[in-house]
Amino acid sequence: MAGSGIPRRHRRDDVADVALRILDEHGLADLTMRRIAAALDVQPSALYWHFENKQTLIAELADRIVDGHPAPASAISTAGSDWQERTRVEASALRDALLSYRDGAEIVSSTYALGLGSGRALSRLTDAVALGGFDQATSRRAGTTLLHFVLGHVSHEQQRLQYDSVGVLAEVLEAQPLGADDQAQAFAFGVGLLVDGLSLARLSGRPADRSRA
Repeated sequence: MAGSGIPRRHRRDDVADVALRILDEHGLADLTMRRIAAALDVQPSALYWHFENKQTLIAELADRIVDGHPAPASAISTAGSDWQERTRVEASALRDALLSYRDGAEIVSSTYALGLGSGRALSRLTDAVALGGFDQATSRRAGTTLLHFVLGHVSHEQQRLQYDSVGVLAEVLEAQPLGADDQAQAFAFGVGLLVDGLSLARLSGRPADRSRA
């Protein structure tokens, strides 16, 4: 019976699981507290026992999306202490995570912009760069730059996929069809540019801050 009280009937995980399902089926624009409550057969106000507001719920979803697709242990083992390869592995794993849910990039991007969530997307990239012996400030700036690239690239991918699904890009895609392999190669190329650029900056002895040059 609706309104009987979420604390007695559902856990925090239940709310997040249902929210992720609704996100994947309907997209972020239709992910409302009312829709989630209806799916759980409770009143919307009952959701706030577990989440202070919608943005904290979205932050939880962002963490679950990122944590749901960690870099494969085999890939990490192969990369070892090679910071360049480890950074590529982490960036690729993050892309896979974002693509695993509809509007995944937008969910993580909005959470990051508000300073909510665990911040693991950024820390994974930052830690990978730090393996190269860069100082903390440089590692974080590089990790942030990589995160911006990943979020922007995947957001563009997901927008085009959604437009394609409703026929908006039919004529464009007929002439320039989207291919998963092409998107993956373009992504890898972009990450490679950033990694190679950082490596060259280190060799030049000026990796940390050029804003005052």
